[in-house]
Amino acid sequence: MKKALKILAVFILALLMSCGGKEEKKSEGFTYENNTSTEQKVETKAVSNTPASQKVDLTNKGVGPIKSLALSPELDQTMVAHGAEVFKKMCTACHKADKKFIGPSPKGILERRTPEWVMNMILNPNEMVEKDPLAKELLIEFNGSPMANQNLTEEEARAVLEYFRSL
Repeated sequence: MKKALKILAVFILALLMSCGGKEEKKSEGFTYENNTSTEQKVETKAVSNTPASQKVDLTNKGVGPIKSLALSPELDQTMVAHGAEVFKKMCTACHKADKKFIGPSPKGILERRTPEWVMNMILNPNEMVEKDPLAKELLIEFNGSPMANQNLTEEEARAVLEYFRSL
């Protein structure tokens, strides 16, 4: 028994000694600098550090039933009130009107997105996250928390959009 313990101890000690402690120093190898007058330009793609919630894309209409939507210059106050009611009931678990929460704030959304995109996101969030690049980026930005499909009607979604315009 003592002999087996001694062999095991020696084996563990050898294992520990072989695993660490050495620092390998890398020596500078041969380098060659070409000092000719020929220059090569390398094009690099600019990487944007702007979060998806702050990106502006006023051309994307999203994926869903809304293909075109004309907004009147003036707000429909009846629709704003109805939209505020729907938003409060269905959306405030994840969205706050004026700040980031589980989901992005809708304040100023129409300065960054088309009305069609907003409506399609409300009505068709699952397909938007699958097929729309901006919706995919938002999903990543908001820690993989997908927007729940609240099964709103187009009328309710349009009222919510009108409420967003009033913020």
